[in-house]
Amino acid sequence: MLRIGEGYDVHQLVVGRPLILGGVKISYSHGLAGHSDADVLIHSICDALFGAAALGDIGTHFPPDDMIYKDISSLKLLNQTCQILESSGFRPVNVDSTLVMELPRVADFIYGMRRNIARELKLDLTCVSVKATTTEKLGFHGRGEGIAARAVALITEV
Repeated sequence: MLRIGEGYDVHQLVVGRPLILGGVKISYSHGLAGHSDADVLIHSICDALFGAAALGDIGTHFPPDDMIYKDISSLKLLNQTCQILESSGFRPVNVDSTLVMELPRVADFIYGMRRNIARELKLDLTCVSVKATTTEKLGFHGRGEGIAARAVALITEV
């Protein structure tokens, strides 16, 4: 049996935090605000995976007020998400994701993001897609106030 899930996440850009997307640290004047490392891409993928298995969302499993998750790498959360899926009788098949942001340009970092995600989900690189788009300077993304990410994940029973 195949199941599909969808995830969406947004974080505000702020001064004084590192910018981490897909587990890759990107040199930029702003980073994402959040309890963990605020990796919006990984968070959307976790939500897509949890949704596909009808297991709630990232906040259910990794509460933002729990100090154990303070500044944690979202790649660790993705790995734990995969473990929770497996213990529920599922495994990821593929992931397709999109970053929505005006700046910085991330084309040079996408391969590293894909590699990190594939490693944590125990998937072949060809099963992980990461794309980036702008909003043509419209909305909070276009004004540089934040970054959003969307993800779709396909899972199967083990």
